[in-house]
Amino acid sequence: MESTDHTPDTLRIAAVVPCHNEEASVAKVVTDLRAAVPGIVVYVYDNLSTDATAEKARAAGAIVRAEMAKGKGNVVRRAFADIEADVYLMIDGDDTYEASAAPQMIDTLLSGPFDHVLGVRKQDVGGSAYRSGHETGNKVLNGVVGKVFGENVEDMLSGFRVFSRRFVKSFPAVSREFEIETELTVHSLHLRIPQTAVPVGFRDRPAGSESKLRTYHDGFKILALIFGLARHERPVAFYGLFGTLSWIISVGLTIPIIAEFYESHTVPRFPTLFLACTLLLVGFLAWTAGLILDGIRRSRHEAARLIYLRYEAPAAPAYPAGTDRPGVVAEDIR
Repeated sequence: MESTDHTPDTLRIAAVVPCHNEEASVAKVVTDLRAAVPGIVVYVYDNLSTDATAEKARAAGAIVRAEMAKGKGNVVRRAFADIEADVYLMIDGDDTYEASAAPQMIDTLLSGPFDHVLGVRKQDVGGSAYRSGHETGNKVLNGVVGKVFGENVEDMLSGFRVFSRRFVKSFPAVSREFEIETELTVHSLHLRIPQTAVPVGFRDRPAGSESKLRTYHDGFKILALIFGLARHERPVAFYGLFGTLSWIISVGLTIPIIAEFYESHTVPRFPTLFLACTLLLVGFLAWTAGLILDGIRRSRHEAARLIYLRYEAPAAPAYPAGTDRPGVVAEDIR
């Protein structure tokens, strides 16, 4: 198990801020983070911006790095590989999240201790930050992931999260674009890591800032990712469904042929019989593939778990005797 010399008072806290053309908001995000969490190191990853995002972030006190592969997933993959810290905070650079919630989220992570704290977006009554299409799509995707993985997910697409070092260093990060939030959620679910949720303020983008999320294009990409993850993470259910359907169709095609055989002692529809036998074999093959892949899945999870266990749990801050911990409003989503 890896150990560090850092005490709770000297924890290395790093913020990862993915940005693409966010000159209207990035400076405020950096300033708010540094004011909310003294000592935090803010890394702004400039992802092919064509405006002054990098210059404004640097002027606000951030460390600016460039990621030339387009997509938020590529940024997170690069940042998690490059940055060494004890606590990682991820927040979008569009200033839609209340950075003032960062101390509460970090304290929740350390006090748990948890490995993943999800910022659940709560906008003011009458607010318009949550577009109707995005809100509906988020609820649908939350429901799909909940059904597939058997866990309730409140805000799967939130871009405001806090992670422990062992979460980050055990996360494979294979997504390229906005599917990264889904992959983060599924990683926490299949490893069954300690996690919780904290409500965070969510507001409209500032004037001059435009959303990069394309509702239908990115929504279908996320659904495709969920489909692929279901195939990898629930192979018995996934392939078993197709195998069972093949058997049902095979039986449905075979019954009339058997009935005709008993009446006429002939098999006049050989092509149909051949198709029924083929579907029967396909069903067996699908179930066999599902069982084999389930064994491989178990091996992958065991290997991932062992990597996760190489790192220590987040260290809880020490409070003086007789002092209560700060109140934390959090909902356990484990």
